[in-house]
Amino acid sequence: MEIRVSNHIRTGTFLFIFFVSIFYFGCTAPGDNREVSGNIPTIDTRFYIDLDSIEMAKKARELDRLFTHLQKRTGFNGTVLYAEKGRIVFEKAYGFRDVRHRRDSLRIEDAFQLASVSKMFSAMAIMILKNDGRLDYDEDIRTYLPDFPYEGITCRLLMNHRSGLPRYMSLAFNKWPDKKKPMDNDDMINLFVKYHPDRYFKPNTGFHYCNTNYALLANIVEAVSGHHFEEFMNDRVFKPLGMKHSFVYNMRGDTVVPLYVGKGVPGFYHRGWRWRKMENDYLNGVMGDKNVYTSVTDLFKYDRALDEFTLLPDSILREAFKPGSKKYWKRKNNYGFGWRLKDGMDSTAFHFGWWKGFRTFYIRDMKHHKTLIVLSNKDRGPGSDNFWNIIRSDTLLLGPSENLKRKVRRW
Repeated sequence: MEIRVSNHIRTGTFLFIFFVSIFYFGCTAPGDNREVSGNIPTIDTRFYIDLDSIEMAKKARELDRLFTHLQKRTGFNGTVLYAEKGRIVFEKAYGFRDVRHRRDSLRIEDAFQLASVSKMFSAMAIMILKNDGRLDYDEDIRTYLPDFPYEGITCRLLMNHRSGLPRYMSLAFNKWPDKKKPMDNDDMINLFVKYHPDRYFKPNTGFHYCNTNYALLANIVEAVSGHHFEEFMNDRVFKPLGMKHSFVYNMRGDTVVPLYVGKGVPGFYHRGWRWRKMENDYLNGVMGDKNVYTSVTDLFKYDRALDEFTLLPDSILREAFKPGSKKYWKRKNNYGFGWRLKDGMDSTAFHFGWWKGFRTFYIRDMKHHKTLIVLSNKDRGPGSDNFWNIIRSDTLLLGPSENLKRKVRRW
């Protein structure tokens, strides 16, 4: 009922302003060159504009109640940002950096491991190189990585998860001899060269979500650009967008795996009756499929850049949101360049992540201009249905932000 009332008020206010303007300027006959007197009343539109704030505040209270409930019921610990039409409707931190001792309250600026949500950044790096004219999506990747032992693999197939390549984590589990020593992207390729495990299928004959695909993209970025992957991401993505709390974690130069990741928010896992701080892992030396750390505020800057074509023109960017595989009745969702594409929801892209004490959720409803980002430093928490319900809820009747007036999504 409250929403309906505010909508009627909004419409009535607009009509009032419109008809007053018509009346006012209609009183001057055509061709009348007399100066308009200074007695024209000033129309105060602040009330009309403030209706946006009223609706946003109502939605923010609703979301705060939901996440407070999830905190009590599921132990949710993390940060949240929800936006519509380019405007932040709600952002808040719940819980602690130190989950075990319940201390050091989280802030919305805190950087979390994105896990598989990192994949969209690796795809963005490839698209930037494509836009620079330095890379071809459909070229065999051995053009860039001469030692790679499998033929017929392209960047497009890697980004769409259609390469058929085996999982590097399984290979490393069996063949990496010293788990106290970091394994990096080059080590990963060397394992494939040395052991050459069988592929799941021939290139472009099926879909198989596999971290190997996106780890290889980091190798390609380094080979083509001549810069370390983390440097490229910082120079071409994070800095240009003002993402001051973002970085790519790596163990470059480390001979031993540090006990903990020393940057960003620590992750926690539950064992027995208490929470424990997640220790570092030798696989954290591999980038591209994971290892981007960022905050909800920084990730929203990235979200705005997608709408405003800050990093790439729409002709390049739109490919990220195109289905990479044909429709298949057993496949619930499709996959673009670093994005899962929701079947049955028009123009909705998303990705979730889980890795070493972190869970991440990023959903973009591009038809209704909605964005939801949820970052958690616990390996347990609320399920994604809670977040899909937020996206599916009624869209707020907001006027577009200034940026959306100038540049509208055209997917």
